[in-house]
Amino acid sequence: MKLAYLFDGQGSQRVGMGSELVANFPIARATFEEADAALGFNLSRLCFEGPDEALRLTANTQPAIVTASIAALRVFEQECGARAEVAAGHSLGEYSALVAAGALKFPDAVAAVRERGRLMQEACPQGQGAMAALIGLELSVVQEICAQVSTNGEIAVPANLNAPGQIVIAGHAAPVRRAIELAKERGAPMAQELKVSAPFHCPLMEPARRGMQPLLEKIAVAPLKFGVIANVTGEVNREPARVVPLLLEQITAPVKWEESMKRMAASGVTDAIEFGGRVLMGLMRRIDRSLRVKPLEDMASLKVIKEAQGD
Repeated sequence: MKLAYLFDGQGSQRVGMGSELVANFPIARATFEEADAALGFNLSRLCFEGPDEALRLTANTQPAIVTASIAALRVFEQECGARAEVAAGHSLGEYSALVAAGALKFPDAVAAVRERGRLMQEACPQGQGAMAALIGLELSVVQEICAQVSTNGEIAVPANLNAPGQIVIAGHAAPVRRAIELAKERGAPMAQELKVSAPFHCPLMEPARRGMQPLLEKIAVAPLKFGVIANVTGEVNREPARVVPLLLEQITAPVKWEESMKRMAASGVTDAIEFGGRVLMGLMRRIDRSLRVKPLEDMASLKVIKEAQGD
C-alpha cells in the first residue's frame, strides 16, 4: 500500500467540526488550543458551537479548516501509525499538506491562513465578483466560453479544475453570469453561481497575493519529509525554496486538482486519507476510482480506517 494524505479546502466547514476527536484525544484538544493561542481568540468555541454565519466568514473558515484537518491528522498518526509518501491539499488545504510534510509550523500556517482569508475577502468589493460551477463540459469548451464573455476589461476564467466535467469559473460578476447562460446553451447539465464571498483563484485576487507576500516571506520553511503536490503546477514539490512562491501564485491561479490527482495515482499511490471532510473523496470517484480514499473527521470514520488496517 502506498499512502497519500489529502486535505480539504474552503467549503468543508461545519459547526461541530473536530469536537468528537477533541472529546476523545488529548492530541486533538492540544491542536485546537495551539490554534487559539496562535490566533489570539477562541477559534475552538467557534468551530464547536458556531454560530454558522461567523464560521462561514472567510477569515474564520480558513484557520478553522486547517485546525480541524491537522487535529485529525495527528489523531491518525498517533492511532494508526501509518505515514504518507505524498500529500496534496485543495486550495487552502495546501497549507495543511505543508504542515503535514513538516515544511510549515502549524501556528505559522494557521495565522497565515487567517490573514489569507481576510485579504481574499477584501480583494474584490462585495458584489463585483462571482464564481460558478459548470458541470458536464470539457475544459476546452469552458475556456471558449470564458474568452467569449471576457470583454471591456471584465473577465471570467477557469478557477478550479476539479474533476472530469466539473470546473468552477471565477471573475467579474457580469461575465460569470453570462458564462452560466452560454454553458447551458452548450449543453451543460448544470451551471450555477456559487454562494462564495469572493472570486477565488483568479486575477481579481491580485491584491490578496500582494498582501500575503511579506507575511509568507517571513515564515520559516523547513525541509519536506515527503513531497507535496502544488495546486498551481499539478506536480510534486520537494524544494523548501519553492513553497512560498507556489503559495503566492496559488492565490490568483487555477487549482489543477484533476491533474494533481492523476499525477498522484501515476506515482503508485493506492490509498489516501482525507482530513477535513469528504469532498475530495467524491472528486476522486470521478478522477480515478481505483484509488481508495477514506475520510477521517470523527470517531466513526476513524473506526472504519482502523478496521481496514486490520484486514
